[in-house]
Amino acid sequence: MLAAWACVLLLRMASASQVPWRLSDHNNDWSVELSTDWNVLGPFPIHAREQHYLSPSFPLNLSEPVDYTASWPSSYADGGKVLWSSAVSTLDGSLQVSFPDIRWKSLRDTEGWAVLQHHAVLRTTLTIYPPKSASQNTLSPSDNPKLLIHLFQGSYFAVLPTDAHMKSPRWYTGDVYAMERALPHVVQLPTTPSLVNPTTYEIFVSGDYEIRLFGDPHVHGSDVPVQNIKLTVDVENTSLPVVREPSQDVVCNFVDGQAFGSAVGIGLKSTAGWWTVESVEVAPESAGYFNLELVRNIRIAPTQTRTVPLRISQFKSFYNSQLKFKLTLVSKTPIVFDIALDITQSPQWSDSSFPTIQGTYFYATSMPTAFLAIPPKYENHGAPKPPILALHGAGVDIIGQSFWADSFSRQNHSWIVLPSGRTSWGLDWHGLSAADAWESLDALIGILNDNSAFGSWSLPLNSAVIVMGHSNGGQGAWYLASRYPDRVLAVAPAAAYIKSQSYVPLIMSRSARYMDPALSAILESSLTPDNNDLFVSNLVDMPVFAIHGGNDENVPVWHSRELISILQTWNPNASAIFQEDPGKLHWYPTVLNNERVQAFLNGVIESVSSEQPKVRSPSFTLTVAIPAESGSLHGWRIESLDIPGRIARLVVHTMDDGKVFVTSSNVKAFHVDLSIFPVSSLWVDNTRVHLPHKLDDMLYMKTVEPRVWKISDDPNQLQSSGRMQTILSSKTPLALVIPDESHSQELSIALRIAHDLHLYHRLDCAIIQSSEVFTSGTLDGGNVVVVGNGAATHLRNSFEIRNPPPEQPLDIPGIGILFLHPHPTNSDAKMLLLQSTDSVGLERAARLFPVRTGVPLPDWVIIGPDSDRVGAAGVVSAGVWSSSWTWNEPMSWMY
Repeated sequence: MLAAWACVLLLRMASASQVPWRLSDHNNDWSVELSTDWNVLGPFPIHAREQHYLSPSFPLNLSEPVDYTASWPSSYADGGKVLWSSAVSTLDGSLQVSFPDIRWKSLRDTEGWAVLQHHAVLRTTLTIYPPKSASQNTLSPSDNPKLLIHLFQGSYFAVLPTDAHMKSPRWYTGDVYAMERALPHVVQLPTTPSLVNPTTYEIFVSGDYEIRLFGDPHVHGSDVPVQNIKLTVDVENTSLPVVREPSQDVVCNFVDGQAFGSAVGIGLKSTAGWWTVESVEVAPESAGYFNLELVRNIRIAPTQTRTVPLRISQFKSFYNSQLKFKLTLVSKTPIVFDIALDITQSPQWSDSSFPTIQGTYFYATSMPTAFLAIPPKYENHGAPKPPILALHGAGVDIIGQSFWADSFSRQNHSWIVLPSGRTSWGLDWHGLSAADAWESLDALIGILNDNSAFGSWSLPLNSAVIVMGHSNGGQGAWYLASRYPDRVLAVAPAAAYIKSQSYVPLIMSRSARYMDPALSAILESSLTPDNNDLFVSNLVDMPVFAIHGGNDENVPVWHSRELISILQTWNPNASAIFQEDPGKLHWYPTVLNNERVQAFLNGVIESVSSEQPKVRSPSFTLTVAIPAESGSLHGWRIESLDIPGRIARLVVHTMDDGKVFVTSSNVKAFHVDLSIFPVSSLWVDNTRVHLPHKLDDMLYMKTVEPRVWKISDDPNQLQSSGRMQTILSSKTPLALVIPDESHSQELSIALRIAHDLHLYHRLDCAIIQSSEVFTSGTLDGGNVVVVGNGAATHLRNSFEIRNPPPEQPLDIPGIGILFLHPHPTNSDAKMLLLQSTDSVGLERAARLFPVRTGVPLPDWVIIGPDSDRVGAAGVVSAGVWSSSWTWNEPMSWMY
C-alpha cells in the first residue's frame, strides 16, 4: 500500500466549510478569491538551489493535461511511488505541508540533514470577479487587471488558464527568505478575464524544503520536515499611474541636528506607463537648512518599483521631525509628489549615553543604503583605534530590529559598524554583500571626517578593522578576513559554517544521477570562491578567536572545530583560539559579548596602539579564486589566473639572508607592494628576477609563458570573470536592455529580474531599450544584462558580441543561453546576455539568472529542455572564459 504520499496539513481550520479568501470586494473594483483547497505532489529528493535548474513544476509538464490520478517515482516513499493528495490552507493563505508517512528517521539515519531537503509541486485556483458596474465590452490586454501576488518561502509560482495548457508559463520567484519590507510581484494574467462572469485560473507553486529556511524538525521534537508557505493574492485597483512605496524609503538619522549621511531614498512604483523623475524641490520651510539633488536620471518601467536617490547637502543644524520636498515625475503629463519624510533626531553621544545611529551612503554610486554604527565612549586620544565590523546572521533585519545592535558591548575608543549586507540574507557576505560591508565602513569614515562636529571621533581612510560575526555573519567573517587579509587585523567568528556544501551536503542531488562528472566539476567551480576552507592559508598570521555553542542545533559545532584544524594545519603556531561553550545552542546573548571576547579585542587594539610590528611568517601561501574579489596578503596580490575556474596560489618564502623565493600555481599576473614587503632580491619559480636599480612602491609581474616571468611597466588588469554571479557586482545600477519592439516576454523577464534583485539585494536596475544604450549613458557606467535575441541583435550591429562556443545544437527548441561578455567600452564592467532558440528557452535561461548563492553557474551555460526533469544534467555546454575572455579548454564542457 502506497501510504507515504499522504500529505497532511498540520494547521486545519476548525470548520470544514470555511469561506474562501476574498479581497478587494468593492462595487467598482475587480476582486480576487483564492481557493483554500490545494493539490500536493511529493516529496522528491533535491539539493539546495537545484530547483533553479529543474522545472519548478517537476515532475509535471504543464504543456500537457495534468493527471491527478497518476503516480510518480520518488525514492523517499515506501514502494518508490508518490500520488497526489489534498491540503487546505488557512484563510490568510498560510499552508503547512508535510509528508508524515515518509520514514524520515530511517532516511536520516544514513543520509543526515541532506535527506530532509525535498521538492513538492502545489496547485490551487484563484477566481477573478469583474466590477459590478462593468459592461460587456471586451477588455484589451493592456486593460487586464493586474494581480499582486506574494509567495512567502516558496521557490516559484505561475498563473495559468484552467481551460488551456501553456508551453512556456511565466514563473515568478517566491520570497523564499520571507524578506523584510518585501513587495509582491505584479502579475499579468495569462488570458483576458470575462467582464460579465467570474474567471478562474490555476496557480502552481514550487515548494522546496531547505534546512537554512525551515530548520531541523528535531528542534520542534519531530522527525518530519514541514514546509511553511504563505500565498497572498490581491488585485491592483488604483487609478494613480505612480504610487509611493514608503517601505522602500531610506533616510539617515540626524545627530544633534546633523545628517549622519548624504543619501536619501524615496520608493516609487509605476502602475502604468514609463515615468522619469525630473526634479526635486525642497519645501520653503526647509530650504534654509539643506538642499536635495537627484543623483542620477531615474526612469521607472511599467509596474517597476525604484528607490529614487537624493543627495542631501546641509547648510546648518536641522532639528525638525520631517524632511519636506516635492518630486516631479514626467511621462505624457507631470505628476508632483509632496513628500514628508519622517526622520529620527538623536542627541550627541556621550560616555554615558548613546544612540545606535543609522547612517546612509550611496552603494554603487547611486543606491541609497543604510547601515548602523555604535559610537565609542570616548573621543580619540592619540591615533584612532581600529573599528569593528560586525556581520549579522541570515534573516536578521538590522534596520527593523534592535537585536543585533544590542548584542555588543560599547567600546571605549572603537566604532562598531553594522552593515546590512544589502538585506537580511544578502549574498551571504560574498560579492556585493562584502562590498557593502567595506563601503559602509568607508561611509562612516567619510561622515566623521567631513563633519567638524564629529572630528574628535574621526577615522583614517582605509582603516584596517577587526571583523566579528554570528552564524551566516560568522561565515562572512571568515570570508572577509581570508579574502582581504591585509585590511583585517583580527577575526572573531561565532557559530560559523564552513560553506554551503558542508552545511547541507549535495548528496541527494537529482542532477548528479545523470551528469557527466566533468560537467559537474565545471559547474561547481563557480562555488569555489565561496569555499572558506580553501582560503584559510591566508589567515596564518592573523589572530583568530572562534566561538561556538557546544550544542548548536543550527550550525553543528564541528564546523568551527574543522576551520581551526585547517588553520593549524597550515601553521601549527597560528594565533588561533577556539572557545566551545558547552551546552549552548546556536544563539545566546553572551556569544560575542563576554570577558574572553573583550580581552581578545583589547589585545588586538593594544597591539595596534603600541605599534607592534605585524606578525609575518617566513613562509606563507596566498590563495585566490577570483582576483577582483580578493585583496592582498602582506602586500602580495594575485591579479589574474592562468586557468580561470581553478584556484591560484603564491607561496612566498623569505630566507634569513633576505632573499625572497616565490612559487606560483595557476598565476598569470601578480604584484607586490614594496612599501609593505621590501624585496632586495627575488626568485619566481626558480628563476631570478633582475630588479631595476630604482623601484617604485609597486612591482608588477606577469607571465610571458607558463612560469616564465617578466616585470610589467603598467598595472595588470584585475580578472573579474570566473562565475556568472559577478554580474551583480556593478559599479552603477544594473542596466537591463530589452528590444525596441513591443516584446512582452523580454519586458516581463526584465521586470522579474529587477524585482528579484530589489527584493534579495536592494539592487537598483534601469530597464532600457536597445536603441537607447548609446544615448542613455549606459555604456559609461556599470554592468549590462541583455535580455532576448532582439536586443542582442541590435547591439551586435554596433559592436562585436562574440557568439557562444561554436558547434552547439542551437537549432533545438527550448535552448536557453547565458554568457558573460566583456563590456565594449568599460574594462571595469561586463555584460551578461540571455538568449534562446525560442520563448521556452528564454524562460529557462531567465530562471538561471544568478540571484541566490549556491546556484552553480560558471561564465557561460547553454541549457536544454532535458533540464526540466534531470536538472543541471540537462546542460548542453558550460565553461569559464580565459583571463582574456577567450575559449578556455581545460574549463569547458560540450555535450
